[in-house]
Amino acid sequence: MRHPLLSLALLLLAATAAAADPVDDYVRAVMAAKKVPGVSVAILRGGAVVKMQGYGMANLELDAPATPDTLYQSGSLGKQFTAAGILLLAEDGALTLDDRLAKHFPEGPSTWHRITVRHLLTHTSGLQDYGGDEIDFRRDYSEEDLLTVARTIPLEFEPGTQWSYSNTGYLLLGLLTSRLAGRHWSDFQAERIFQPLGMATTRVISERDIVPNRAAGYELDDKGEVKNQEWVAPSLNRLADGALYFSVKDLAAWEAALHARTFMKPASFEAWWTPASLGGHLTYPYGFGWGLGEQRGHRLIEHGGSWQGFRTAIARYVDQGLTVIVLANLARAEPETMAHEIAGLVEPALKRPDPSRAEPDPDTPRTARLRAVLDAWANYRRTPALAEGLASTATGSRREAGQRRTTGRRLAAMTAFRYLGEDDLSTRPLMIRGDSVERVVYYALETKDARHAYRFRLTRDGRVVDFDSEER
Repeated sequence: MRHPLLSLALLLLAATAAAADPVDDYVRAVMAAKKVPGVSVAILRGGAVVKMQGYGMANLELDAPATPDTLYQSGSLGKQFTAAGILLLAEDGALTLDDRLAKHFPEGPSTWHRITVRHLLTHTSGLQDYGGDEIDFRRDYSEEDLLTVARTIPLEFEPGTQWSYSNTGYLLLGLLTSRLAGRHWSDFQAERIFQPLGMATTRVISERDIVPNRAAGYELDDKGEVKNQEWVAPSLNRLADGALYFSVKDLAAWEAALHARTFMKPASFEAWWTPASLGGHLTYPYGFGWGLGEQRGHRLIEHGGSWQGFRTAIARYVDQGLTVIVLANLARAEPETMAHEIAGLVEPALKRPDPSRAEPDPDTPRTARLRAVLDAWANYRRTPALAEGLASTATGSRREAGQRRTTGRRLAAMTAFRYLGEDDLSTRPLMIRGDSVERVVYYALETKDARHAYRFRLTRDGRVVDFDSEER
């Protein structure tokens, strides 16, 4: 006869095993390692919620826990809502996507005659990304003041020929929405998007209003201690490049609407998720406020955001009908990486190679060639190993220059460049930058202080169509 205490122990062990959740374990481990105070996560299948949970603290000073109702600042994840508003205005007949900017802002500079609304939506306008040199973040600006500033911002390349992320473009889209709608862009979005779609607590940022469930944003100082976010002037928290509050519960309602595809016309959805044209057959994998990519060869529509001690991400795996949403209240959090890893935990086909594992390299000449591609890109050199779309990328933008410098610093500090794995997409190739991607190869670039997981997308003959990296 089994001993009753042994039976009880076995029952407790079974209950613990049944209750174990790899997503919970992963999120808590990342939070501990990265010192992230609070995170909220939502996982949906076919537009329906399968998991929604908060972890840690929304506000450390008040000891308030993070929940599905916690409101985080959107950062650039808010751009997709700005884009949706523009598409609704186009459906209303207030504009067309190929309108020249000068049509709606005749007081603008001569360069605006060459910029279209579509260019602003796709970050192909050439307008330099505004920063501290153009805007004083401690000063309040009216919308007319912001327009005056935007008129002084130069072009970094001819509109429609290159891609470079530009918050300036979305600032102007907000001003355009306000001008055409006759009210602030956020009021227009509340009426046409947030309220009809059940996003009950989504709203523009306000420090003055009483906002229930508002999280605090945090940063880490040089000693690794958690500090409150930097303050910016209230008017700069009302810009359409990413100044919303929302919760994962709100974004779950948003995902349900995206899955249903009924709040805009079918043509608007298609335009929203179509890669930006760079002339001829060249494209860039970005739609209107959405990045267009892949994970393990499966299509991915996603975007992230970063602002004032907050980081956000939404990742939509359209082949699986899976969506992962991660909101965090630390500037150094990496919700995009978390969303990708969570997707791999719930969908084995999406699980990415583990960068901590050593794998035998089946093609050492290819490894050397890809390492040389990084060096060439960091030093503005063209090489036959680059496909046309990537080889022709030279925007001259401040943002791209910073990315090239970062790559160069990593290479200079590199202690290892290790093969991790690869995906054969020859039977289901993806078009990226105008080229057919038939293989994806993964590497870990290690330095003394960090490990960066690199992903190279290759043509059939091994030329690099695109590459990216995440710190893991």
